[in-house]
Amino acid sequence: MPVIPLYAPSVGDLEATNLAECIRQNLLIHGPFVAEFERGIAEFVGTAHAVGTHSGTSALHLALLLAGVKADDEVLITPLTFIAPANAIRYVGAYPVFIDVERDTWQMDAALAVDFLKQQCTSRDGRLYNKSSGRRIGAIVAVHFLGIPVDLDPLLEVARAHNITVIEDAAQALGTRYRGRRVGSFGTIGCFSFHGNKLITAGGGGMIVTNDADLARRARYLANQAKDDAVETSHKEVGYNYRMTNLHGAVGLAQLSKIDRHIEAKRRIAATYARELSKIPGLTLVQEKPDTFYTYWLSSVVVDAARFGMTSRELLIFLRRHAVESLPLYEPLHLSLAHKGAQAVGGQVAETVRANVLSLPSSVGLTEQDQARVISAIEAAFNSSRQ
Repeated sequence: MPVIPLYAPSVGDLEATNLAECIRQNLLIHGPFVAEFERGIAEFVGTAHAVGTHSGTSALHLALLLAGVKADDEVLITPLTFIAPANAIRYVGAYPVFIDVERDTWQMDAALAVDFLKQQCTSRDGRLYNKSSGRRIGAIVAVHFLGIPVDLDPLLEVARAHNITVIEDAAQALGTRYRGRRVGSFGTIGCFSFHGNKLITAGGGGMIVTNDADLARRARYLANQAKDDAVETSHKEVGYNYRMTNLHGAVGLAQLSKIDRHIEAKRRIAATYARELSKIPGLTLVQEKPDTFYTYWLSSVVVDAARFGMTSRELLIFLRRHAVESLPLYEPLHLSLAHKGAQAVGGQVAETVRANVLSLPSSVGLTEQDQARVISAIEAAFNSSRQ
């Protein structure tokens, strides 16, 4: 019996045609596909500028540099996300402050973040400083985890009041909407990823979006090794090899033409899981909040072990035996040895969510038959726990 994967990319003839054109023109690194892809992403997200990068992580690193985050600053971030944004904070010599998540959305608790900034920080020289560490608050990284939007309004309001840059990490949330606008367009800078498991893939690559022309120019400059003169190859500062290749742009542009279908597929998959799994005691899925639009990067189910009869980890093992891939959420970053000693504001909610949530197969190409097989395997797990 073939394994149903958690996620598989959906690529076809258009991607192959674009790649063949790169090879035919012998334009593998620099070439027109990158600029076309950048324009397409900027138009889709609703920003004036987009700059292609080597990866989502490099986009985050550049975003922090563009935001002026310096060594020994602190940056607010959720503990419940992939490790990349927290690592990027350390790349610039700053420190993450992990703000716990909301129980119903699994996103950074905006009210808790605002309370931390107002109660545990002090204002000096027009900026906020952590009373405990004495460090300056350099930025807020608002991660839209699993294609679900953070409650941005409170974060943007407090950031404006205290001269704090908001960076949106929308790596898992291309197409997600908040208050009628697509995420990535609210903060000073937005970041996206086109890893093979994302809503659209370029086989790698990332993107910075912004409405600030100066920031876009500097992002492009730093991503191309801070090269001042292409002929003399002179440099006045340290740059990075973070530019997107024409090959990545070629695949990304082809994928972008399919994005509406991919989003529709993700939402259909999530709706089917919600409808069918709600019939099984002890299983619930996250509910879409008013004035939002989720893209459900990975459809994930909350397992109430007392009612369902087994824990999320036991369900994972059962599904694996039935050739269905599933995955727990990431280890909360305040518990990670890689970020040992970082300040955590709360954290218990993130730990509880992580312990009880399991992500299910969510490929945009997941067939109705394969999704039915996933649901049948979960039903079988429930029935086996009753024997």
